[in-house]
Amino acid sequence: MRVIGRPGGDGRVSPGRKTLLFFAVLLLLAALLAWLDPRPTLRHVKLAMLSGSATGNYHATVDKLAAEVARQRGSIRNLASAGSVENLQRLLAARSSCDVQFALVQDGIDFPQAAGLELLGRLPQPESLIILGRDLEHVHVPLDLAGLRIGIGPAGSGSEQLMRRLLAELSELRLVVSTPTIDRQLDMLVRGELDLGAMVIDERAALLREAVAVRKLQILNMPDAAALTRRLPFARPGTIEAGQIDYVHRLPPQDVSVLQMDTLIVGNGCAKNSATVGLLSAVSAVFPTFVQHNKGQPNQTGLPLSAVAANFLRDEGPDALGTYAPWAVDILPLPTWIQLGVALSLLFSGMAFGHRFNLWRIDAQRVKIEREIPALFHPGVTLGEIAEMQPDAGQPADPTRARLDALLKRLEDLAERCRRKSLSILVPMGEEMSYRYQETLIAELQYALRLYRERLPGAT
Repeated sequence: MRVIGRPGGDGRVSPGRKTLLFFAVLLLLAALLAWLDPRPTLRHVKLAMLSGSATGNYHATVDKLAAEVARQRGSIRNLASAGSVENLQRLLAARSSCDVQFALVQDGIDFPQAAGLELLGRLPQPESLIILGRDLEHVHVPLDLAGLRIGIGPAGSGSEQLMRRLLAELSELRLVVSTPTIDRQLDMLVRGELDLGAMVIDERAALLREAVAVRKLQILNMPDAAALTRRLPFARPGTIEAGQIDYVHRLPPQDVSVLQMDTLIVGNGCAKNSATVGLLSAVSAVFPTFVQHNKGQPNQTGLPLSAVAANFLRDEGPDALGTYAPWAVDILPLPTWIQLGVALSLLFSGMAFGHRFNLWRIDAQRVKIEREIPALFHPGVTLGEIAEMQPDAGQPADPTRARLDALLKRLEDLAERCRRKSLSILVPMGEEMSYRYQETLIAELQYALRLYRERLPGAT
């Protein structure tokens, strides 16, 4: 017996406690949201990226990307290297350990075939093949370079590989080739131990400015640069304008023709999809024209374009799934999620159709049996009347009993079929009650017929 006046004595929670419980749940939810921080960030990006020498442009570029990712709570480890060729070698070696995922690589070098590497895109700021020397005013045609001593960069670097491809096209010039480091190469140029020194470098690099403004080296105005690019499909003609390196002292003193090529972002397939999207987002933030520079541009590198990068470029940025639920991108990309959603929608529609078809067939069979019942009694007879009706004394009992047994057997089979169909996976959640309703109608019909059968003379 509940005691009158005792709070909560009936087991119910008082309004005050309900209010406190409500606000407690709200507080917990707010704390959970604050901890999860649903705002889009790059905290899921934990990568290692190969760049180049610590004083080079590649290293500075990766530093910028790392700073952008760190601003959004992620991290990129900037790994120094000797250049593009070493980057490829280390990127391939890391496919088993996956401790390195990406690298900056100079376009135009030889990529290993079927090595599992993939292209993510090209940086919009190209690099230039700069050939430095002294007293280069007399160089007007390629033959003016014949027999000169040229440094082509350290062995294994992208500059060395590019220059060897270029010199293969200029074998008649009989240039004397050496492979000193860039710093030593500049010193040798100043001392006159080399006539020319080649490097692939960003035009804005401090190293180039120091070589021209301080060391007083000149940039070779490459003869017929546009014609040379026809032999090197990855290169294109470019121009360093007069005063671009030093505006006050007008260095170079006149426009200089050079060869330019892109810097590629290459991956080895180790990074998760969400991390790849995060890196591309950082690249787009640091280089706002990245998407426009890559979109629609043919891929002639020989490397397959990453599927994640292709979707990023097509959508001109990360999709909603990659922004707010990066973990879902690691499971399936957004187009696949959409396809899966369409497939599930079709599946559920098919299940609903199958359910309605089965239900219609059961109902049709039940109605067919009901239509046969008036022939045993009279038109318009109801179940209540059948349940209370007394058999006609002049009606033959055996034929009536046989017809009732046949109807009851059909109803029993139909009830069993109805229960079996109600347990099918085709039945949408909550639609079992439609079958229960049919079972109720069948049971009521069986009950009335059985009561009448028991009243027939000689019934057992």
